[in-house]
Amino acid sequence: MNFVVVTGMSGGGKRTAMKMLEDMGYYCVDNLPAPLVGTFVELIGTPNSEITKVALGLDARSDKSFVEIQNALEKVREAGFHYDILFMDANDTVLINRYKESRRMHPINGEGSLEASIKAERKILEQICNQADYVVDTSHLLTRDLKAKLEAFFIQGGDDHKFLIQLVSFGFKNGIPREADLVFDVRFLPNPFYIEELKFKTGNDQDVRDYVMQFKEANEFLHKLYDLLIFLLPNYIREGKYKLIVAIGCTGGKHRSATLANMLYQKLIEDGVYDISIHHRDIKQG
Repeated sequence: MNFVVVTGMSGGGKRTAMKMLEDMGYYCVDNLPAPLVGTFVELIGTPNSEITKVALGLDARSDKSFVEIQNALEKVREAGFHYDILFMDANDTVLINRYKESRRMHPINGEGSLEASIKAERKILEQICNQADYVVDTSHLLTRDLKAKLEAFFIQGGDDHKFLIQLVSFGFKNGIPREADLVFDVRFLPNPFYIEELKFKTGNDQDVRDYVMQFKEANEFLHKLYDLLIFLLPNYIREGKYKLIVAIGCTGGKHRSATLANMLYQKLIEDGVYDISIHHRDIKQG
C-alpha cells in the first residue's frame, strides 16, 4: 500500500496537494481525529481491501492534539505500516498574504496576531517537519510546478504503470455514462439479441463472444480502437491526466458492447503497461 501523510503550515498548500493526490488515484481522508488514525490504517490495511493508495491529511489545531496525532502515527509505524510524510510549507510573508486574501481565521490561537499564530504553528510542526520525507515550499511555486513535484515523488515521474484505464460497457437505452471521457458506439454490428439461443446470454459468455467476433468489422473495430488508445494514452499522461474512462455502448449493453469491452480489456492486460479495470454497467438489466 502507498501511504502518504500530508501535513504542513496552514496556507502552505496542503488542500491543493490533497486534491492533486486524489487525481492521481489516492484515497484521500482529511483531518481525521488522532484516536481514529490507527483504526483507519488497520481497516485499509486488511488483506481484502481494494484501497492501495492512501493520502491522510493532518492539521495542527493545537499543540496537544498534534502530539496525539504524532503518537498515533508512531504506533502505526510500529505496527509495520510504512508511510511517507509530505510537508507543505511557505515563508511567513507569503502565508500572511494568503490569509489576508482569503480573510480566513488561522486555526492556531496566536493571541490575536496572525504572525504569532504562524510562529506557534511552526513550533508545533517542527518535529514532523524534520521527519518529513518530502518538504515542498510553495512560496513561489506555480500550480503546474507543484503538480510536477508530486508526480516525481509519488508516481515515479509520471510512470505509465500508474495510469488507470476504466472500461465501461453500457446500453444507449439506459443513457450514456456521464463520467465517460471517450464514448464508442458498436450498434453497427449484428445484434445477438435476435439469435434465440443467445438472446438471454451476455458478452461474458463465450458463444456470444464467438458470434460477435466472427464479423470482420468487429475485429477491425477492436484493432482500430486499441491503436487509438495506444496513441492517445501517452499524450493524456503528458498533459497531467491520471485516469481515462472509455465507454463502449450498444442498444441494451448486454451483448456487443460487453463483448468488445472484454476483448479490449484482454488486449490491454496482455500489454501490462497500464492499470486496467472493467465494469459492465447494464449487463444485468432486464
